[in-house]
Amino acid sequence: MSQPHVIVVGNEKGGAGKSTLAIHIATALLHAGRRVGVIDLDLRQRSMARFFANRQAWTAANGHALPCPFEADLGDGRVLAKADGDTQISRFETVFGQTATEADVIIIDTPGGDTTISRVAHTRADLIVTPLNDSFVDFDMLGTIDPVTLEVLKPSLYSESVWEARKGRAVQRGGSIDWVVLTNRLAVAEARNRRRLDERLEKLAKRVGFRIGPGLRDRVIYRELFPFGLTVADLSNDIRPVAVSLAHVAARQELRNLMQSLNLDGAAAPLDTAA
Repeated sequence: MSQPHVIVVGNEKGGAGKSTLAIHIATALLHAGRRVGVIDLDLRQRSMARFFANRQAWTAANGHALPCPFEADLGDGRVLAKADGDTQISRFETVFGQTATEADVIIIDTPGGDTTISRVAHTRADLIVTPLNDSFVDFDMLGTIDPVTLEVLKPSLYSESVWEARKGRAVQRGGSIDWVVLTNRLAVAEARNRRRLDERLEKLAKRVGFRIGPGLRDRVIYRELFPFGLTVADLSNDIRPVAVSLAHVAARQELRNLMQSLNLDGAAAPLDTAA
């Protein structure tokens, strides 16, 4: 059997939009006909797991059928979060093995911090997707900046973690890990801070070896659809829990651009707003 393609959505800083990206990547791939498995390693918050639970409840209540991923039972996340490292790793390996038999793509959402289970998950990755807000506060997890010149001095904490994951992957299974950093939650207006950030990001990318791609803008629709367990990939003439506008068409195109930048066949069909 061929091994599933493993996508780890990671960044050790909380609030960068990891879960939002994970659920959008997953739903886009589901609509592309892929067999998707999801593993939520944010053991306390469990945003991705809750999203897909909402999805099943909403579709059942409204008589709709939408594709859903396979999700193995990780158990009580709060209990697992307090367990020792060996117990966490053992549970992860069991869940990962179950998911690998059911899916050709596995998406792993990781917590905003450095944990044992997250480090192990990173070594399983074929692709690491790192969202980065339009802020030097977020950039600090990737690279250290000179406070006087704003020049990049060296890789920082998360870049070092990815380096370790790449070494671990090479030793355990061979091959390499593709790493894509996405500029996420961008404001609509151009900003001087963003230009400065982009310049440093490009320099760091050459130094530590990641690609830069487009993320998702800070749009109301992404938050508005979450309680229904839906994304813009799900909207259709029949499924419209909120009013559809041209802004939602732009969001659909944004998702398509994201998937293409990740080299994933997950672009959804254009949304017809006239119906």
